Amino acid sequence: MSLFDGVGAKLKEDAYNVATTPLETARDVRYTAAAMRRGELSPTKPLKTLGATLGALVLVSLLLFPIYWILIAALSGTGGSIYSSSGLRLFPEQPSLVPFLWVVGDLILPAYDISVNVPLTDLAVVFSTPQLAFLDASAVQPGTVGRIALGSFELFPGFEVGPVENPSTFKRFFGNSLTVAIPTVIIAMCLIVPASYALSRREFIFRRKILFVYVLLTQVGGGLGIALLIGLYTVYVQLGINDNKLALAVYYAATAVPFNTWLLKTYMDGIPVSYEEAAVVDGAPPWRVVTEVILPLSAAGLATVFIFTFLTGWTEFVVAQTLLGTDNYTLPVGLYSLISEYSIPWARFSAFALTFASPIMLVYLFAQRYIEGGLSFGGVEG
Repeated sequence: MSLFDGVGAKLKEDAYNVATTPLETARDVRYTAAAMRRGELSPTKPLKTLGATLGALVLVSLLLFPIYWILIAALSGTGGSIYSSSGLRLFPEQPSLVPFLWVVGDLILPAYDISVNVPLTDLAVVFSTPQLAFLDASAVQPGTVGRIALGSFELFPGFEVGPVENPSTFKRFFGNSLTVAIPTVIIAMCLIVPASYALSRREFIFRRKILFVYVLLTQVGGGLGIALLIGLYTVYVQLGINDNKLALAVYYAATAVPFNTWLLKTYMDGIPVSYEEAAVVDGAPPWRVVTEVILPLSAAGLATVFIFTFLTGWTEFVVAQTLLGTDNYTLPVGLYSLISEYSIPWARFSAFALTFASPIMLVYLFAQRYIEGGLSFGGVEG
């Protein structure tokens, strides 16, 4: 529980920091301005900080510009870009949420009848749950939402909404991706964690050779997997598991093990052995040494490995398209299926892509501090 308690405490701290950062920034600006007025602080230092901040914002804006371009294509409703025949526009003249409604579709929890048999009788009690409709895409009334105006002056035209008769199958693709990514993480972590600890802390026969094989596979593993794709497909077809999501998850886990094992092993190398020795002196058995000493100190490395392994099962395209049938398509393959022979519905394609990438973005934002620590290749500081 110590590992999960630590992660929960850090997530709580992150949420608190996000909520209080604007207030702290405003307070710092006020104190800095007051110190400059009193002559206690030279204007040069705040100006340097402001210049560095503006430069960082410009750099981040350039890096995020492709995402902004995709967002504009999705909100345009027709897939238009920021440049059109009427000139350069940084925001659509009539933004629309219809492509996103098409992606999400209906969010309706159907009604269920639950039957409970009464013991020692032939009677049964039936409970009926109500239908919960969070979003009915076909019943959305045409109009505009989010319009902002001051009197007759319009600050923001709002987003156009309307009914969607034939929504996408995004929810099915989303469920397929989850049923592939989650087993990938579970299977891979069950192999990565003990292998990393063994390679970091134990001496055994052929240990160095195994390490060399791991290094080799981290360099050529991905390309080797693609090169062996035809053979892999043949084996899966012969075994009758070519359209099986669990079999695909096993393959993803196998490809994720070498690099992530080496990454986590390198991180565990930075944890002092004296911590384990102190736990052993206190009478802790080996499993408690691992669960209460090594794993909590490896939280950043574990988070990094978890994200990388999850991304393996969430974003891979080539093998999923080759092995899976239409009903089992994952999100990357579902996105590709929107492309027809002669045209691409850019608005829907962009909205689908952004919705597909949103979980990855949210997970990375919350796990950013752990990923940075996990890639620093040190278990403890100081």
